[in-house]
Amino acid sequence: MHEAAHKLGYWPVGPVTPRETGPSEKVRQAESDDRDVVAHASKAVLAFGALGIVYGDIGTSPLYTVQTIFQPGKYHAVHTTTAGVFGIASLIFWALMIEVSIKYAGFIMRAHNRGDGGIMALVALVMRRRIPHMAVLAILGIFGAGLFFGDGMITPAISVVSAVEGLDVATPSVSGLVVPISLVILIGLFVVQRFGTGAVGWLFGPVISIWFVAIAILGLHEVVLHPAVVKALSPSYGIRFMVDHGLDAFLTLGAVVLCVTGAEALYADRGHFGAGPIRFTWFSIVLPAVLLNYLGQSALVLAHPSKVSNPFYLLAPHSLQLPLVVLATLATIIASQAAITGSFSVAKQAIQLGLLPRLKIVQTSNIEGQIYVPLINWFLCIGVAALVLIFQNSNKLTDIYGVAVTGTFILNTILFASLARAMWHVPWWRLGPLCGLFLIVEVSFFAANLTKIDHGAYLSLAVGLAFAFTMVTWRRGRQILSANRTEEEGSLEAFLVSLPDAEPPVGRVPGTAIYLAPTTANTPLALRAEVEHNHVLHETVMIATLAPVSISHVDPDDRFAFEWLGSGRFKLGHLTLHIGYRDTVNLPRDLALARKRGLLARNLDLEHASYFVSRMQIVRTKAPGMAPWRKALFVFMARNASSPVEDFSLPEERTVIMGSQVDF
Repeated sequence: MHEAAHKLGYWPVGPVTPRETGPSEKVRQAESDDRDVVAHASKAVLAFGALGIVYGDIGTSPLYTVQTIFQPGKYHAVHTTTAGVFGIASLIFWALMIEVSIKYAGFIMRAHNRGDGGIMALVALVMRRRIPHMAVLAILGIFGAGLFFGDGMITPAISVVSAVEGLDVATPSVSGLVVPISLVILIGLFVVQRFGTGAVGWLFGPVISIWFVAIAILGLHEVVLHPAVVKALSPSYGIRFMVDHGLDAFLTLGAVVLCVTGAEALYADRGHFGAGPIRFTWFSIVLPAVLLNYLGQSALVLAHPSKVSNPFYLLAPHSLQLPLVVLATLATIIASQAAITGSFSVAKQAIQLGLLPRLKIVQTSNIEGQIYVPLINWFLCIGVAALVLIFQNSNKLTDIYGVAVTGTFILNTILFASLARAMWHVPWWRLGPLCGLFLIVEVSFFAANLTKIDHGAYLSLAVGLAFAFTMVTWRRGRQILSANRTEEEGSLEAFLVSLPDAEPPVGRVPGTAIYLAPTTANTPLALRAEVEHNHVLHETVMIATLAPVSISHVDPDDRFAFEWLGSGRFKLGHLTLHIGYRDTVNLPRDLALARKRGLLARNLDLEHASYFVSRMQIVRTKAPGMAPWRKALFVFMARNASSPVEDFSLPEERTVIMGSQVDF
């Protein structure tokens, strides 16, 4: 009946009762900078999901960390003596405590962008709060985000390959299948990403729980046999190791950093589960399990130096080694998941900040932040497969790991210090020692890993620089294009005022025209083109604006806001649609709902309405602002951004795309 109402004429409709309290509390909270992740489940359920998504990477680092450090002939300072083993165990323990427990779980997790974490969240806060030296800090954050993508390719490769290499210990006869098996597993993981991080998390949650129990028991058994290894938790052993061996000990930090792989993904996945469940899982399950396993491997190496070739798998009796390989392989699939979902979060935030073009983003769960970005997914898939084929084994992959992740650590600390000082007014006498401790550790790790550049570590740096440069180029290009487009569009208010005196006069034609526009400040290019070239306006003209809101669904009472613009014969309507992150964007359906609720005239013909979309043809000029080749890159990205017709579910047969040239 509503669809046919426009054919029956118009009858008076009572005005809509105004809301006395304004927008609902959900909308007000969503517009707040301090709004955190909305809990859609109990803390225990979210913690279990976080166990399956967030901690796979850092939980599987015992597979290769100790083995890499004690690899014969690689690090001259490392020996299987009491001083050497205790020194390494002490460095691993304090790296976990300082970087993960104190820095990420304790402090940086407090800084978030409406619930989302990661380095792009810090960039967003810097830009929104207009922190001093904002431009420099934003560039540093963009570079850190690029490094995160570089690290996101190495982590899945090293995790899965190191697990499958357990076949060399359990069944040496099939060791030649390590690379093919690893490739099949990794490619399969990227294929299932379209089903969502939530589905993957709840599927792998039980597996990763068994993994942590297993590595804790293996480590505890060896610690019980050699309880003296617990003394290695004292920082004195780590300090003595560094003092006694000087430069050689410093270079060893390039391998010690492997124990904190996944710390940045822990922060980037904050928007998936919230800070509370992530902290709870770390301190109650993950930290005790990995610490026991590291101590157990240290005790094994000290008691049986011949087992230094693969101390993780040799913790288990021979009959359990093959099942342990299977369990480790499943766990490293989860390790890869942490990096992948973190990359999706970073990409989403970059798009929101205007640092990347509009990409297809699929919301895969009712829990905010669980998304799938196809382009990023397949880019990482190609990069991971290439690394496995090029480097073939985990020892070579560990040689290229560390530069990107430690660089991101440093940039995170710098951004956090700036925000803590400007937003929370933390005095320098409290902030300086804390951030100074973080920077001493992180700069040491970064400098030690610079020696890996000759071995291929430049690859992650190259990927990071490429991503960072792409984001900087898109950001600068949008600034130039927006300024030129604003000048081309002109003020909507001035445009409406000029219509009565236009020459030749503007005629009205039957029908309904709906124009899409980001705001009502400027005239939509399609509307201006219709008047200037055809000298007509439709009988009914509306401008529709979509306003994203960071809650899952917007209540019908809060979804629409309507106002009249202009006056006399040239009045037009403006409808704002508030869209939640789980709401499907379908403009024709939402307009029909607004008509049903009385915000639009009951006889408004939406069933035959035409939709007008402004499509800019970017014309490169010699105007200053960007180098010609950077302009070419920007134009390429703009042309490959997703179409608004598809994004807004517009009917193709009634959608008119009107082009307009904009100089760039």
